[in-house]
Amino acid sequence: MVKDLVKFLDKSPTAFCAVNNLRAELEKHGYERLGKQKIEKGKKYYTVRNDSSILAINVGERLNDPSLHICASHSDSPVFKLKPQPIIKDKFSTKLNVEVYGGILKRPWFDRPLKIAGRIIVDDGDRVVSKIFDDDEPLCIIPSMAPHLKRDIEESKIEVGKDMVPIITVNDDFDLNQYLADKLSVKKEDVLGFDLYLVPVEKGYVWGQNDEFFTSNHIDNLECGYTTLMGFIDNFHPDNINIYACFDNEEVGSRTRQGADSDMLKAVLSRLSRDLELDEQRLVEKGFMLSCDNAHALHPNYAELYDVNNAPVINKGVVIKYNAAQSYTTDSLSGSLFKKLLNDNGIPWQNFANKTGTKGGGTLGNISTSHVSIMSADIGLGQWAMHSPIETAGSKDVDYMIDAIKVFYKSHLDIDAQGNYKIG
Repeated sequence: MVKDLVKFLDKSPTAFCAVNNLRAELEKHGYERLGKQKIEKGKKYYTVRNDSSILAINVGERLNDPSLHICASHSDSPVFKLKPQPIIKDKFSTKLNVEVYGGILKRPWFDRPLKIAGRIIVDDGDRVVSKIFDDDEPLCIIPSMAPHLKRDIEESKIEVGKDMVPIITVNDDFDLNQYLADKLSVKKEDVLGFDLYLVPVEKGYVWGQNDEFFTSNHIDNLECGYTTLMGFIDNFHPDNINIYACFDNEEVGSRTRQGADSDMLKAVLSRLSRDLELDEQRLVEKGFMLSCDNAHALHPNYAELYDVNNAPVINKGVVIKYNAAQSYTTDSLSGSLFKKLLNDNGIPWQNFANKTGTKGGGTLGNISTSHVSIMSADIGLGQWAMHSPIETAGSKDVDYMIDAIKVFYKSHLDIDAQGNYKIG
């Protein structure tokens, strides 16, 4: 499956592109867009918000004492975003006016041919139309300064607004709106606005001894977005309501109408509970969510930065993440239930915890559970160079995650009268 994942990553350089491809995959497998129709047993649906978040549902045929199974990931990655008026012209060149989206790792962005991708809004007569855009050629580059002219360049602090301004041309006749219009075969004046980002042109690839690694842009977090969809799409339980979610804007806090901090998940749960005549509170109480976002694998050159007992290794299995400050939602109960499910199906897993005294990143799990109070565990796959424009992860782990999500969606959660849990 790793080669299929790399193809998906190549086609999905932004959240808008990724969600468009996830939607197409769902439609290919018989999922229908959720509109005004009533949600019914045995049916499959999806909904999209802002072109950059997607949520899909498959509803069991029986729903005898149903359990709710959710996997949530995110579609965005740290990147450079074009400002509304992005062209800067001076006597030396034409450049792009960009700002940082998320916590980028700066230095790897230098000297890479970059293209633009995202969403363009077009005036289509009586409609305003969103067009998903992925350029077919490089537009600009952020060139490094040579050490011959600035001897301390390797040690100096990088100033994004000075050192990382992308250069398009040494001429002054470049017109971005005309460039976009020509690409879309529309008139220049019909280009009303855009959400466009700079992304590396280079394709992903599989490499290493026995093809053990793959390297690509935005592995964080589209590896989880893709693998959880592959585990979800054709795997059902007749007494489950299974939900797949891929939210935008996790890298900037999720506080948008399409982020995990929105009402998107809650609204869908309320609707399906109403349409299926289920008790929403009971459904959530008998539910389990996996918050799926990649983890920091042990970097062999920096082993001292990791916890001695809780540092996952690439290609050694699904990572279950813990944090005392609840940056991750996993606790002993949710983690143990998930581990039992993996153990029972022969799927390898590992623990992750930050080295004591080191503050790690958070994810969308505890944001989602602030709106839907569901039992949750944070999981992911180990990778290197998180937040770099080019990241690396393990080929075997792709299959481990897909297998884990398949058994999660095929399993059923039961709670007995004494409050003991059973999953399988």
